[in-house]
Amino acid sequence: MSYPHFITCPAKFAEDEQGAVTVDWVVLTAAILLLGAASAFYVTSSVPEVADAIVNYLEGVEVVPE
Repeated sequence: MSYPHFITCPAKFAEDEQGAVTVDWVVLTAAILLLGAASAFYVTSSVPEVADAIVNYLEGVEVVPE
């Protein structure tokens, strides 16, 4: 008994492992890029707060000439 092409094609595709390494690299690269973007967003969103804290500290420092 011969199965129609639309039934055998997905089965052959699921069994074929060729190109799996490429997919792994794409997923790994995407994960690294997303992690980097999230880290960059976190750092850049807290920079103004740190800058304000530095300004407030420096405004309270008294410089005495020698």
